[in-house]
Amino acid sequence: MPGNMSNLMKQAQRMQRQMEEGQKELEVQEFVAAAGGGAVEVAVNGKKEFLRVKLSEEVVDPEDIEMLQDLIVAAANEALRKAEEANAQLMNRMTGGLGGLPF
Repeated sequence: MPGNMSNLMKQAQRMQRQMEEGQKELEVQEFVAAAGGGAVEVAVNGKKEFLRVKLSEEVVDPEDIEMLQDLIVAAANEALRKAEEANAQLMNRMTGGLGGLPF
């Protein structure tokens, strides 16, 4: 029985190292999303930090600021959703689908 516990601890440590490495890779990955047919583009990283917002000239209409704001929010939310999805995939890959277990 003690040997099994030792193996279990080694596996847990290995999984923890792999998760840390995966998180580091994810943090530097870029997630880009666009709205308005590409008129607004937002990029975030895996740490959910905004990296840039790119606007096409034709979308900058002083008469319709609300539309531009809505497009920025839509693109930003989609970029963050992509980062969240990548994080969930990493966790699922690392845990082998054991996310429901209480640890």
